[in-house]
Amino acid sequence: MTRHLIRLREWERVRIGEGHLTPSRADALLAAARASDLGGEEGTRILVHAGSQIATRQVVGLISAGDCQLEILPKIDGVESDDGVRDRLVHMLAEVYDLPVATGAAAALGEQNDTLLERLIRLFADRLIDAARAGLPRRYQLREEDLPALRGRLAIMRQFTALATDPTRLACRYDELSRDIPLNRIMKAVVTRLRALARGAETQRRLGELAFAYDDVASIGRRSLPWSQLHLDRSDRRWRPLIDLARLLLGDRFQTTSAGKEEGTALLFEMHVLFEAYIARVLARELLGTGLRVVAQGGLRFCLTELDGDGQLGKDRFQTRPDILIKRGNVVVAIIDTKWKRLSSRIDDAKQGVSQADVYQMIAYGRLYDCSNLILLYPWHSGIDADDEPQRYAVRGSSDTLSIVTVDVARSGREAGRQVAAALTALNIGN
Repeated sequence: MTRHLIRLREWERVRIGEGHLTPSRADALLAAARASDLGGEEGTRILVHAGSQIATRQVVGLISAGDCQLEILPKIDGVESDDGVRDRLVHMLAEVYDLPVATGAAAALGEQNDTLLERLIRLFADRLIDAARAGLPRRYQLREEDLPALRGRLAIMRQFTALATDPTRLACRYDELSRDIPLNRIMKAVVTRLRALARGAETQRRLGELAFAYDDVASIGRRSLPWSQLHLDRSDRRWRPLIDLARLLLGDRFQTTSAGKEEGTALLFEMHVLFEAYIARVLARELLGTGLRVVAQGGLRFCLTELDGDGQLGKDRFQTRPDILIKRGNVVVAIIDTKWKRLSSRIDDAKQGVSQADVYQMIAYGRLYDCSNLILLYPWHSGIDADDEPQRYAVRGSSDTLSIVTVDVARSGREAGRQVAAALTALNIGN
């Protein structure tokens, strides 16, 4: 079946009836958004039906429904082409999910105009072929079989019960070197699923080679895969990145959606969540050896504690979870809250579009975690003047400061990590 591809950026609109977006395809895509776990109420966290248009939100990735695919790409300033944005998105995913992508290698993962999914499929196929050429892992597994001649050792109990009346068979227990092990079963499951989804002829050819290589491995449904039985030793270290990629391609991020008679697929990511995790990863790497460490989604302190009628303390309420804590030992020296939205220039808005609720939240964090260095971190864009950042504010009634900092996500992960670390140094944090 020919799939018609529609491409949009986050927070964009397209008119129904324009190009490939017929009313029936728009309905199918909206139904797939509603069926996705990330869709929220009525799927409006992904797509919104706005009169004669559909509008994207802050979820990016690919939705496939019927004969139509909708690819939603992030807005990354300094990268104009869809291919360039897709490469940056792949690299952000590689940082967060430990995917096996070398620096500068994303462009080689697929053809021009490939979708994000197609590039991830090609990445998996290429890396799995490389690993399989060195030999599929094997393990000794215990077998129990009734044979005409003894192999291994005799299973005495079974021999003298179930086979007591059959002297021609021996109850054997033996170890056999086999490729039918949990790791290979998981890899085969990914190959099987991706063969049904890949569009490129070369990608299909590579997946076909892999299907042949795993022919003697049992096929298991996705929900029955033996993740808990994975035990990797030193000889299996090269498989770790592939396992991470397999989890992504078989996990909750990549869903089969069903709405009425239509069945599709969705590989979706919330950009604000991805941005937060990306910054935590690249900054943690940059701060190695400095005495500072990154704690992502930590803290977990409560804002309030209930009081009973006698003024006695009761249950804690309203737990906090700051995006990123920077610690030296057990002391919180900075708190970073990431925001995937565009700042305004101070020429246009003295507050630069910073939400008042975000400011209140950061002030509360400073009080709860006894931390005087508070940072709101945004993606950089060309509309921000050099004089606009970093902007620092004194928090009235305390020695705390709130800083507005940006990072250029068009750069490599290492450069982005250095940029944030440099901002910490400029703000005299951790010294």
